[in-house]
Amino acid sequence: MNRILLSSFLLIFLMSCASNSPPSTTTDVCKIFKERYSWYKAAKKTEKRWKIPVYVSMAIIKQESSFRADARPERTKLLGFIPWKRVTSARGYAQAVDGTWEMYLNDRGGWFMSRNDFEDSVDFVGWYNYKTHKQLGISLTNTRALYLAYHEGRGGYKRGSYRTKPWLLSVADKVQRQSDRYKVQYQGCKKKLGKRFIFF
Repeated sequence: MNRILLSSFLLIFLMSCASNSPPSTTTDVCKIFKERYSWYKAAKKTEKRWKIPVYVSMAIIKQESSFRADARPERTKLLGFIPWKRVTSARGYAQAVDGTWEMYLNDRGGWFMSRNDFEDSVDFVGWYNYKTHKQLGISLTNTRALYLAYHEGRGGYKRGSYRTKPWLLSVADKVQRQSDRYKVQYQGCKKKLGKRFIFF
């Protein structure tokens, strides 16, 4: 009996570790969703709720965390070698900072949500970008502009803070290209993904 319980706990632990690890590939959204079907359902739910295309949300999450649940900014170094504070409070799949995450929780009323949970994170990305669309008028399919506002905050975007950051503009272009690739890939597999059982 003890051996059965131990085996069960070990299996649950291993499944938990696997679910928190990145997918085996992050460049093909169809393969991601085939491997993590629950992610597909979460991304579709976000699209339905916030009108943000699946490929836009996935491209932003890829850039922010490379689909790692435990992603966090590196620590700064005190005296050049002692690990010190992190640059920001960003964490999880969506790299949401504390203040914005708290606003999201207040708005959604989900105090048991976690930045380390993919479903909650992709919903956060949809929520934030939908608010950006309503406040700044950015198209829901303009991944580049949405990402700039996501990174700089809406106030920073309105002030044009990104214009003085060539590196950020380069990253935003990269996110747009990834979104475009995901879009093409997704168009080729979304019908099969929409079925209960996947045969590809």
